[in-house]
Amino acid sequence: MKFKALIALTASLATVGTATAVQAQSRGISQRAAQEAAQQHPEIISEFGGTVSANRAAYVSNVGSRVAVHSGVTPRAYNFTALNSPVLNAFAVPGGYIYITRQLMGLMNDEAELASVLGHEVGHVAANHAGGRQQQGLLSQILSVGAAILTGSSQIGQLIGQVSQLRLLSFSRNQEFQADQLGIGYMTRAGYDPNAAASLLASLGAAETLNNRATGRDDQRTTPSWARTHPLSADRVARATQVARQTGAAGRGLRNREQYLAMVDGLFVDDDPAQGVIDGREFRHPDLRIRFAVPQGYTMQNGTRAVSISGQNGQAQFTGGRFNGDLGSYVAQAFQSLAGRQQIPFTQPRATTINGIPAAFSTAQVSTQRGPVDVSIVAYRWDADTAYHFAMITPAGAGIGPFQGMVQSVGRLTAGEAAAIRPRVIDVVTVGPNDTPQSLAGRMAYRDLQLERFLTLNGLPFGARLTPGQRVKLVVYGTRT
Repeated sequence: MKFKALIALTASLATVGTATAVQAQSRGISQRAAQEAAQQHPEIISEFGGTVSANRAAYVSNVGSRVAVHSGVTPRAYNFTALNSPVLNAFAVPGGYIYITRQLMGLMNDEAELASVLGHEVGHVAANHAGGRQQQGLLSQILSVGAAILTGSSQIGQLIGQVSQLRLLSFSRNQEFQADQLGIGYMTRAGYDPNAAASLLASLGAAETLNNRATGRDDQRTTPSWARTHPLSADRVARATQVARQTGAAGRGLRNREQYLAMVDGLFVDDDPAQGVIDGREFRHPDLRIRFAVPQGYTMQNGTRAVSISGQNGQAQFTGGRFNGDLGSYVAQAFQSLAGRQQIPFTQPRATTINGIPAAFSTAQVSTQRGPVDVSIVAYRWDADTAYHFAMITPAGAGIGPFQGMVQSVGRLTAGEAAAIRPRVIDVVTVGPNDTPQSLAGRMAYRDLQLERFLTLNGLPFGARLTPGQRVKLVVYGTRT
C-alpha cells in the first residue's frame, strides 16, 4: 500500500505499447485489442505494485516467447510482464499482454512449470477466449468486481466488491481445459517436459488448501486469485497428465530446475515492506509507521493504494492522503469520493482521539440493489498535511460495530518496531546429510504451518525424503534495500 494514484502513461511505456500494438496485426489478436492492452498496461503494473528486477523480467519474457512462437500468433504480438505482487496469480488480456506475479513464480520449482503457466495464458489469447467481453475495456475486466452497484455510485460498488482483490477474467471449465491442452502443446514443441503442467497444477491446489488453513476459513474470499479465475480440480490435474502422455514426450523434455532456482533465489515472497506487510491479523507499514489489526475471522488484501478487509459482517478499505488540516472536511471528501455524482446524507462528523491520534467519524445509510447498508468513515490526523481513513460497509443499523476494535487499534510504530519489519525472501539451499523436511521447515520465516509451507513451496508430498545435495527452497527473512 503506497497510497499513490495510478501512474501516468510514461513515454517509454507508451513507446513499447505502441510498437506491440502495431506488431499485433496477426491471427488471434486484433489491432484494437492490442492498442487497448498497451494503453492500460501501465495502470496494471501500478495496480500490482510494479515489476520485478530486470534480469528476472527478461527470464520470464524469454521463456514466454519460446512458448508463444508455437501458438500460431506472431510471437512479437505478445508482451510478458512479471509483477511485484504478493497475489498468487497469472492472467492474460485479449491484446496479447500476459502477466505473472512473483508470488506464483516463487511457488514454481523449475522453468518447465513457468513455461506451462505462460503457455496456458498464451492459449487463452490464441483461442480468443475473452471473445465479446473486450467491449467492456480491458482494465474494467481486470478490476471487475461483480458486485451490486449502488444507485449512481460505482465507487461504493467497488468497495463492496473489494476492488483491490483484482478479480480477473474467469473462463468456463471447457475454456480452461482447452487452454491447458494448448499450453501443453506449446511447451512440448518448445522442448519442455509436458509433465510440468500437472505438477504445477498440483502445487497450486496444495497452495489453495494451505491458504485456507492459514486463514482459518474455507470460502471464496480466501481462495488465491489464480484459483478463483482458473478453477482447480483433481480432474484438471488428471487431464493434464493424460494430455502430457499423449504428446509422447512426458518425462523426456527440459525442466531446467537449477537455472530456475538460481533465478528465484532472493525473490521477495508475500508482502513487500515498501507497501506494508500483513502478519496474521495485523497490518504494519514501516515507512508510514502505522499499524492496525482486523477482527478475528476477517481477511486482508494489501494493494498499492489501499488495504482491503473482508468478513462475514462487513467490508472495509484503509487508505489515505493529503488534507487541509480539517478532519471534518476530510471525512466529507471521503464520502464524496465514494458517492461520485450522488450525495450521501452522512451525519455531522464527530471528533475524538484514538491512541493519542486526533480522529473524526461519521456514518450514513445508503440504499443498494442488495438493500440498505451503513457506510462509515473514520479518519485519523497523522501529521500536519496527511490523514488516513477507513471506509466501511456493514449491514444497516450496524454502523461501525463489527469494526469497532479495528478502528481503535490504529497506532504508531516505534522506530525499533519499524526497523524490525523485514521482507520474506526465497533462499535456495543444498540439503545436507542430516537435513530432513522437518529440520529445514524449522528455518521458515513463519510462526505456523512451517512443515506444510515447506512442502508446498517445494512441491513435495507429506512423508517425502530428501537427498543430500538436493536443492530446495526456504522462505527466510531478508534485508530491506
